[in-house]
Amino acid sequence: MTVDSDPPVRRTRLSHDERRRQLVGIGLRRLVERPIQDLPIDEVAAEAGISRGLLFHYFPTKNDFYAEVVAAAGRRVLRNVAPDEGESGAAGVRQMLERFLDQIDRRRESYLALVYGRGAVRGDEDLALGLRMAVARRVLDLLDLSESDVEVVHAWVAYVEDRALQWSAQQPSSRAGREHLVDQCARALDVLVVNAEPADEPDRRP
Repeated sequence: MTVDSDPPVRRTRLSHDERRRQLVGIGLRRLVERPIQDLPIDEVAAEAGISRGLLFHYFPTKNDFYAEVVAAAGRRVLRNVAPDEGESGAAGVRQMLERFLDQIDRRRESYLALVYGRGAVRGDEDLALGLRMAVARRVLDLLDLSESDVEVVHAWVAYVEDRALQWSAQQPSSRAGREHLVDQCARALDVLVVNAEPADEPDRRP
C-alpha cells in the first residue's frame, strides 16, 4: 500500500521591495520585545525563511537593516498620533495629545526601546529629537504658528513625552486621569506659546 505524502510546500518568490518590507516588518514585531541592537539578524532571517547571507543582499550591513527598522517604527508612531484629517486648531492638538498618551501607555516598553535603546545604530538622541521635531511641526501647522515658535513647541513635546512616560509607569488605579493630564499639557502649550511672543521693543528715541 502506498502512503500518500504531503505535497511539497511552494515558497512564494518575493520581489526585492516585498522582501525588504517583509524583513522590516519582522524587525518591527521584534522591536516590541527588545532594543534594536539586541535583535539577532539570524532570527530575522530564519523567520523570513532565508539565509543570513541573503538578508545582506537586501541590506548592506546590520546597521543599515536596524536603521530601516527604527525609521519605520518612527513613521508608525507619527501615524498613530496624527489627528483626524480635517482637524485643526486646539481640537487637533488635543486629539494628538490624547493619541500620544495612548501610544505610550499601550506601548511603553516598545517606545522606550525605540527611542532610547538604539545606541548601536546612531546616537540615542537622534530618533528622539527627530520624533519630537516631527510632532512639533505638526503642532505648528495645526495652530498656524510661525517657524520662530518651533523650538518652544519642540521643548513642549519633550515635556509631554516625559509626563506620558511617568504617567504610564504608574498603576492605573493610582495615577491621574487621562483627561486631567491632557488638560495640563494643553494649558502648558498655551502658556509657552503666549510667553514666546517677543515683547514690543520700548521706544528709546530721545
